[in-house]
Amino acid sequence: MTRDDVVAAIRAVLAEQMDNKHLDGFGPQSRLNADLYLDSVLMLNLFLHLELDHGLPAPDEIVAGSDIETVGDLAALLADQAPDRPDATAAGETTEPDVHGEVYHDIKVHCFVSCLCDAVKAAGLDHRPMYFSIWDADFAVSERYQLLYHTPQISHDVFRRWFQRLYGVEIIEWYDHSKPKQANLDKLLDLMAAHRTTDSVMVMLDMFHLPERENKFNQNPFPHYLIVEPTEDPEVWQVRDPDFRWEGPIARDRLLHAVAQPSVAGGYVFDRRAVKRPADADIRDFFRACFIADDNPLLRRVREIVTAHVEGRDGLGVHGLDTALRELPVISIRKWAYEHGFAFFWRALRLPNGEFLQWCDRIEELALGLKGLHFLILRLAQTDDHSDAAKVFATLDRLDALETAIKLRLHAVFLDWCDDQGRPAASSLDNRLAAE
Repeated sequence: MTRDDVVAAIRAVLAEQMDNKHLDGFGPQSRLNADLYLDSVLMLNLFLHLELDHGLPAPDEIVAGSDIETVGDLAALLADQAPDRPDATAAGETTEPDVHGEVYHDIKVHCFVSCLCDAVKAAGLDHRPMYFSIWDADFAVSERYQLLYHTPQISHDVFRRWFQRLYGVEIIEWYDHSKPKQANLDKLLDLMAAHRTTDSVMVMLDMFHLPERENKFNQNPFPHYLIVEPTEDPEVWQVRDPDFRWEGPIARDRLLHAVAQPSVAGGYVFDRRAVKRPADADIRDFFRACFIADDNPLLRRVREIVTAHVEGRDGLGVHGLDTALRELPVISIRKWAYEHGFAFFWRALRLPNGEFLQWCDRIEELALGLKGLHFLILRLAQTDDHSDAAKVFATLDRLDALETAIKLRLHAVFLDWCDDQGRPAASSLDNRLAAE
């Protein structure tokens, strides 16, 4: 197919199979996320229909990475042509960060923790220990075997408790779940009226109701924490969204509308002046409290979900897998947090940058492998082909072994760090893993 043929096929899939409502002005320059509202899951569905309906299989690296901006970029790649994009090296970018440099690539994979870490970085302190809690952070699976990244039962208390112990800052919950929504909106208005320059006011809102804000998931609903501040104009608030690396003014009423949605409920406040440097003993204890050495919960639960649907348990079927694992991308990006774990210990021990980059490659393989796994699951949901099921389970086995290897190396370097600090790990689990 020529590039123009692929563009036409993309439009046909969006219009006929995906019922996309944003095709006015469609063309090669249409942006897949910002103009066509394709989140990571819809992108996988687009790849799938292009393969099954138009004979255009996407290479694995495109499916896994899919960091493609426009329709024209995607068409060029599928037509085996070079996309019209600037060369990264020529633009001065580097693909080999130095973990020991002054500036190191930052990772944003959890909105609540990113809001806390925003204050730590502003104080010039290392925020990476907070990410020890992220790669295996809580999620839920419903009784109907649906993966959920957010439910009212998922608590942020572990982050609050450890943030206070590590950095000395008390996180106060201003949102009162026992009161009606309007009472909490009034409380938020009071916080804005009394706002001090060192206050961080966190609020949960539904990002789906802020369509002017581009995001990579376009979930509906999309619960998300960010930081709000008043401006000189009482009708406009300043927003800082540390997780999506954005800040700017938004009309107050637009924000209040997103906070008022029944899909969201939550808010915290803390004073950034209290931030202090964490003690080594507290960092050690935090790592031990968070680290799950003998299990990879996300992969285990995904396997259970796929198995339940393949076996037809409780009336389920493989066609329901697309809905059951709809939120997998939101959870799987948390695996990038392993880089922060490695970076913290690597910097402290002055370990070779080359090996650090090798482990970064394996972490990338895990994170992108989860995206490839999701594509295989979506294909299974479409085809009901047992050979596709076998590929899904084989991929789960491979990713499970990969994550286990990452954890083993991370735990080993943690033990080295404990020895370097003169603080024994003092755990039977640590000793057993060290012996292995």
